[in-house]
Amino acid sequence: MKANEYKHHLRIAVIYFGIAALLGLLLRSYAILPFRFNFKYMVHGHSHIALLGWVYVALTTMLHYIFVDQQVSTKKYKRIFWGTQGTLIGMLLTFPFQGYALYSIVFSTLFIILSYTYTYHFWKNIDSSHKGSKSLKLVKAALIYMVISSIGPWALGAIMNTLGAASIWYRLSIYFYLHFQYNGWMILALIGLFIYLMERLELELPKKTFTYFFNAINLSIVLTFLLSTLWTDASPWLNILSGVGAVVQLYAFVLIWGMTKHKVKKVQISKVQGLLLNSVIILATIKIILQLLSAFPYFANMASDYLDLTIGYLHLTFLGIVSLGLLFMMDHLKLFQVSKVSFLLYLAGFVLTELLIFYKGFAAWQLYLLFDEYASILFICSILIFLGLVLMIYQNFRKA
Repeated sequence: MKANEYKHHLRIAVIYFGIAALLGLLLRSYAILPFRFNFKYMVHGHSHIALLGWVYVALTTMLHYIFVDQQVSTKKYKRIFWGTQGTLIGMLLTFPFQGYALYSIVFSTLFIILSYTYTYHFWKNIDSSHKGSKSLKLVKAALIYMVISSIGPWALGAIMNTLGAASIWYRLSIYFYLHFQYNGWMILALIGLFIYLMERLELELPKKTFTYFFNAINLSIVLTFLLSTLWTDASPWLNILSGVGAVVQLYAFVLIWGMTKHKVKKVQISKVQGLLLNSVIILATIKIILQLLSAFPYFANMASDYLDLTIGYLHLTFLGIVSLGLLFMMDHLKLFQVSKVSFLLYLAGFVLTELLIFYKGFAAWQLYLLFDEYASILFICSILIFLGLVLMIYQNFRKA
């Protein structure tokens, strides 16, 4: 496949991101506009298109572009790619209108099967020039976590048919899926892509330190899932193990910072790429601090009791670390351009909405009253995210 085809695939991914942002605007208009829709169904549509349309398509496209032998895998990859698009369009046309029902479940199930097919195809067609590389080792682990995360949706169907949506296992299966998607698949794949930038310039990372990092990050991914279970009033051992996971995660990121902080200066990046990368580093630091705090029972209960704190954390991870990390990689690989204006629009919307969401959670915690125009201001700030994405899409199609 030519680079232009990968550029086209990434433009499709960002269009999904724009659609997800538009659905998010609809959700935030619910409290201020007169027309009505099923809020829960729209949340399902918004989250599926964001996670699977934007992030999955962007990541798998870049992984294939970098690591797969282009001479042997083009036709099959195209079939997998366009089959995946069919499932995504199916989810877009069903989830917002029926939630979890026959057709949406069929399309989401087909998506999972195609993600397994992609993983197998990737594994079988790795370019020999990458075998044994540290970046490939991370990417392989990320794909394993992506497959593991799918246990959550499979379990969800069985739980709904037996224990019901009121069961704690229903919520735990969703948290299991989200945790291994965000912290396993997405973030680990992004780290792998980042390490690839070093390897491309022959900036070798210390083998022993990398091994410590790799073992630590994987241990932390497994143990920090327990942070998502603390609201169940389970054994104190879960607090201890999840706390260990949070500390090990901090240790892993200290290791990778030590390995890369001097080498990254040798990677030529533009001003916009520098802003993107620095934003990811700052937000990742905040995320690690929040996870350390949530290992303590008081903060774990607080996050569970006040939904906006959880939503703010998820958006911090997804709209912040993951999405900005993807945009950095896409721009650096010259597959998708991010202009300074479009980035600043997006960043302003992201920061303002995060402040408002966390403010609402803390206001509920402290029994403060929200100011009257909260919903309207949140909606207006969300428009900035959408406008930033629209501008990115327009600028890239104009230069296509």
